[in-house]
Amino acid sequence: MGREINKLNSYTIANAKKWGTCSDGLGLYLQVSKWGTKSWVFRYMRLGERHQIGLGALHTVSLSEARARAREHRQTILDGKDPLDLKRGAIAAEKIAKAKQKTFKECAGEYITAKVTDKAMRSDKHRKQWRESLEDYAFPVIGDLPVASIDTPLVLKVLQPIWERIPETASRLRGRIERVLAFATVRQYRSGDNPARWRGHLKEMFAERQKQQHFAALPFDQLPAFIKELRNNASLAARALEFCILTAARSSEVTGATWDEIDFNTVTWTIPAERMKAEEEHLIPLSDRAVEILKALPSREGRLFPIGHSAMWKIVKDMVDHDYTVHGFRSTFRDWAGDRTAYPHEVIEFALAHRIPDKASAAYRLYRALDKRRRLMGEWARYCSSTPAKAEVVALRHA
Repeated sequence: MGREINKLNSYTIANAKKWGTCSDGLGLYLQVSKWGTKSWVFRYMRLGERHQIGLGALHTVSLSEARARAREHRQTILDGKDPLDLKRGAIAAEKIAKAKQKTFKECAGEYITAKVTDKAMRSDKHRKQWRESLEDYAFPVIGDLPVASIDTPLVLKVLQPIWERIPETASRLRGRIERVLAFATVRQYRSGDNPARWRGHLKEMFAERQKQQHFAALPFDQLPAFIKELRNNASLAARALEFCILTAARSSEVTGATWDEIDFNTVTWTIPAERMKAEEEHLIPLSDRAVEILKALPSREGRLFPIGHSAMWKIVKDMVDHDYTVHGFRSTFRDWAGDRTAYPHEVIEFALAHRIPDKASAAYRLYRALDKRRRLMGEWARYCSSTPAKAEVVALRHA
């Protein structure tokens, strides 16, 4: 540092040449770029090495302000500290503070994008499942909260309402929340233990509930009474539920169904492999009632039933005094087909899109079973629409 100080003034600053620097003394310099832009820098020696730190542009930082900032840096050096280290630490702290304001929803989006090449995200189907489960259950509770603030009580608030009702979905959702929070920790958006961790943590609360293996299913002899009551509900969700029952499909297959999957000429619904659990294309022959439902829908664009993931379950919950599930109607169909019809086991399993381990039976899946499956689904639809027997008892809720 030179001994002369305060060498610059308005004239020397205005006439400073491009590609040069003008010293004000004691380490403060005016730096001029090749484009004529001017900024302040402070230069100093520390541990035998030359360092430089920017103080701001001339149009923002005046000469007097630049001198004051240079004076603060000189005092920092006298105190045995490095001005650059302090500046970097302040920037890092600001970044961390800003990162910790990142919401859970934002982190989930980043995670899904970052993991697009991973096996768990290898298809549009899996990414859609991830997004829909988080949108339906996690985002309403924690989506807009800073990811750094997510704790065990908040995770429990997401999981507890669905753990007993749909344990498989709840278990998958917990794992997805855990992965998003782990990703947020790596990105320094949060710190500390993962509140969605299973072993040694949530397992102690949910272990017994996870043992539930089967979906509660309405007995098939009570189904006609249920369908009769369901048809009194004019909502789109009610029609989606009836269509789901008539086709013995999974709820996600129905809510994700699009018009380009429907062929009225062959009277079939073809679900592409990427939307199927077994990742194999599934062809469903449509009954007359299923076609009637489709033709009465208000739109012929996009999804058949643009409803939420849990809309059909809410219909069931409002109608029946029992913890039945939408998925359980597939068991209702299987019980009815096995008890009341003489169709081969393979035909019933094909109708449910179950994998057949025997290769010879699997080959039968294609179109050789289509006629039998069409008759099966027609009989199922007629049974659903049949007059309830007097002996049928189904505890229905009434408005």
